[in-house]
Amino acid sequence: MSNKEDLALMAHLMRRAGFGANREELEALVAKGYDAVVDELVDPPADRHGGKAELLLRYHPGVLLPGGNPVMGQANWLYNMVSTDKPLEEKIALFWHHVFATGNSKLDNCDQMLTQIEMFRELGMGNYQDLILELSRNPAMIYWLDNNENHRDAVNENWGRELLELFTMGVSNYTEVDVREASRAFTGWTITPKLPRQPYGRYPWRFEYREEDHDFEEKTFLGQTGNFNGEDIIDIVVKEPATARFICRHLYNFFVADEPQVPAWTIEPARDEEALDAMCNVFEESNYEIREVLRFMFKSEWFKEARFSKIKSPAEVVASTMKMVGAYEFPDPGLAKICREPGYMGQDILDPPSVEGWHTGSEWINSGSLLARINFVADNVNKTSLPGMQTIISHMKTEGINTPQDLLNSCLDHMGFLELSSETREQLSAHAGAGGNMDWSDESAASARIAEMMALIGATTEFQFA
Repeated sequence: MSNKEDLALMAHLMRRAGFGANREELEALVAKGYDAVVDELVDPPADRHGGKAELLLRYHPGVLLPGGNPVMGQANWLYNMVSTDKPLEEKIALFWHHVFATGNSKLDNCDQMLTQIEMFRELGMGNYQDLILELSRNPAMIYWLDNNENHRDAVNENWGRELLELFTMGVSNYTEVDVREASRAFTGWTITPKLPRQPYGRYPWRFEYREEDHDFEEKTFLGQTGNFNGEDIIDIVVKEPATARFICRHLYNFFVADEPQVPAWTIEPARDEEALDAMCNVFEESNYEIREVLRFMFKSEWFKEARFSKIKSPAEVVASTMKMVGAYEFPDPGLAKICREPGYMGQDILDPPSVEGWHTGSEWINSGSLLARINFVADNVNKTSLPGMQTIISHMKTEGINTPQDLLNSCLDHMGFLELSSETREQLSAHAGAGGNMDWSDESAASARIAEMMALIGATTEFQFA
């Protein structure tokens, strides 16, 4: 049996680098050692294949149809979050989807969104310069930010502006002239026209470079002058110290602890300037390798100490709850319904509200979204026939959980080794005590009591934090 502190630390890592892990998984991971698990997360073994795409396609063929049903597109990704054997690959895709926010509400081509998510899986932990260059050629992003309308004689600044403001340097680090010059460098980067939908349905977009539509004139960008193209602009911006700070602050906000929202970053100091500086150093010294920043971050003491310091996103609430109770390990028909749940909590995956992405931290919580979170957890833990719940119940029975305090502590451990305030613990202890000791002679009643306690824990403030 592993030390409880080791299990709690591993649970913290798996919440941040994935979507949680059950007790058996945590025991196996602790046996490998913390640093070895981090290395395995950032460099997955070759025999791991990610999500179960073939199984999903067999039972839900609509998830990959050209054009794509947006609901089934969401189901596709949510199933991957739950079933993947490369949890950090899926988590980094969610991270980049937030930073490089692109929405199906404008695209109306969910298959293109899924192609972009696949790009994030493939390149998201690799070289940042390679990723941002590939993003510049991504048809979904080109259409989302109108670069297909960016012409040599009619410059559209949408992509150039967001490249600097939201994808690399952040505001106040460039001028309006820089925006214009960057946009000129990306003229001619467009997408091929789609064939008519009928009679075979939609065809995917493809990136196309039109030399005749590219501005070959001299440009001055961030103090440098030359006949720049898009590759040159990206090469210049990734070397800017502002880019290292902007991307590393995003990484800290997503994986470590809640930061102020992006628009305040020019006036609000980072939560931990020392940690941010160290991340920036790794980013620059590794030649912009996201994998090395993640490895350094997860192994740092400040990461290990940052437990329950960020509010779970809706996608994390849904995916981690499904993993905990063992739901949708197989792509059941209800997957098409469950994939809407993050949207009810304020995060429509594949459809962020704007190019700025979602506001995080405390802005995830309001009266409606909190109720949706509480009800979702309660509904699922009350399904005691689910394999994950059966495992939890069996584990408690085997451990001989008896007293009300034992019941509360064991539920807290199985829900992620949660830490409660004294007031919350007092209230939950009082409720547990009212039921007396556990009666395992009636396993149905014992199971219902465990589910009730877990549902109450799911309604606490503490449970909303990762």
